Amino acid sequence: MSKIEIRDLVKRYDDTQVLHGINIQIASGEFTVLVGPSGCGKSTTLRMVAGLESISDGEVVIGDRVVNDLRPKERGIAMVFQNYALYPSKTVYENMAFSLRLSRVPKAEIERKVREVSAILELDPLLQRKPGELSGGQRQRVAMGRAIVRDPEVFLFDEPLSNLDAKLRTQMRVEIKTLHQRLKNTIVYVTHDQVEAMTLADRIVVMRSGIIEQQGTPDEIFHNPVNTFVAGFMGSPQMNLVESSVSGGKISIGDANHPQLTAEMQLPDGAVTFGIRPDDIELLDEQSEEANNQANKQTVKISLVEPVGTEKLFHFSLGGKPFIGKADGRMQLSEGQTVNICLDMQYGYYFDAQSGERIR
Repeated sequence: MSKIEIRDLVKRYDDTQVLHGINIQIASGEFTVLVGPSGCGKSTTLRMVAGLESISDGEVVIGDRVVNDLRPKERGIAMVFQNYALYPSKTVYENMAFSLRLSRVPKAEIERKVREVSAILELDPLLQRKPGELSGGQRQRVAMGRAIVRDPEVFLFDEPLSNLDAKLRTQMRVEIKTLHQRLKNTIVYVTHDQVEAMTLADRIVVMRSGIIEQQGTPDEIFHNPVNTFVAGFMGSPQMNLVESSVSGGKISIGDANHPQLTAEMQLPDGAVTFGIRPDDIELLDEQSEEANNQANKQTVKISLVEPVGTEKLFHFSLGGKPFIGKADGRMQLSEGQTVNICLDMQYGYYFDAQSGERIR
């Protein structure tokens, strides 16, 4: 296991700069996920750590070594790609053993390592099959096994689950997390899927346009976003973010004559972006006396219902601004239905209307 330090890392392609001096410190044994939209620089960062892309400026340190000028095989890393990159003419056993044979590892040692990793990944029944005879999830496990047998200091995963269907993605997330708990290797994992990031990571690095917007634990990123980009990117469905104005500790959303919401914090008067997660919008029981006394009770008309199994997402508007709320999946809801809701303002978020930065 090795720590990784990324210091002031810059990447340029001719006159185009795609990474703008990023800094990341990854502790030994930590599972760090780089997440962000396409084109944010996360895969480029991973490839620079791996030695597959040249470094324009800055340093990559693995363990105690600056590895800028080292070839990939000298860096003590193993990489698992999105497309598996297995040899189609070789069996599962031969694919896993190939890099060890190139390194002239004794035959008995190769046998021991492959069998040991095969048992961990439950590949024993598949060792004599070729990749064309395997499912997507099985091929992904073989690609992981090929990396593990090398006993690397660092594992690098580049969107390894994006080619799998939803069920297999869920299964493989569990397997990767379990594997990390078992082996305790340092892992850097790239994905655009914020659910993968939240479920796998010890720490998340959120990137956009070649810069880091925020780093922290999944809880820190989700519950304490530093700006509207992080707030909107992390969460499914995303946080409701609407243009609003504050006056005397009350928030007006959209239309001037819309009922105001009472804020739980002291905010300066003026324009803000108000945010609230769908989970914090409560559907009220019309018969409940408590519902009638809610300070931020609103009556709205549902415009769309999305059943997603255990939950239903319901769309509505306040002051002409679109919102999404969550309800129990067993609740009967329909388009055009009028309901009472309450926005739990203690979990409201407030962002500067111009910069998008969080107001605390």
